[in-house]
Amino acid sequence: MASHQDKASYQAGETKARTEEKAGQAMGATKDTAQHAKDRASDAAGHAAGKGHDAKEATKQKASDTGSYLGQKTDEAKHKAGETTEAKHKAGETTEATEQVKSAAVGAKDAVMSTLGMSGDNEGGAGNGKEEDHSITRDQ
Repeated sequence: MASHQDKASYQAGETKARTEEKAGQAMGATKDTAQHAKDRASDAAGHAAGKGHDAKEATKQKASDTGSYLGQKTDEAKHKAGETTEAKHKAGETTEATEQVKSAAVGAKDAVMSTLGMSGDNEGGAGNGKEEDHSITRDQ
């Protein structure tokens, strides 16, 4: 029969083996948990990087859109300024033509008055001695 010491040694060996097995299982579970956590962290980092890249691209697109919009509005403003300049030029021509018409009308009036003997050149003239203003003015 086995001695008491042999029996104790055998039981110690079994206990050691069970402890090593349980430690191995715990280590395996810990490794699996760590790998799972690592994978999740990597996925999260990749997802965040993807979102960061998407945000960067969206920002670039918005900046491009804003630049295009501002360029378009600048071109429209230039076009309107050109139209305004053209309108001012035409208004100046119209004013000049109006002055020419007024001058011609005053000349025609003077010619008619002179023909009728009503010009201010005569002393005594056809009037009552009062100086009259015969200029053509715009109706109000």
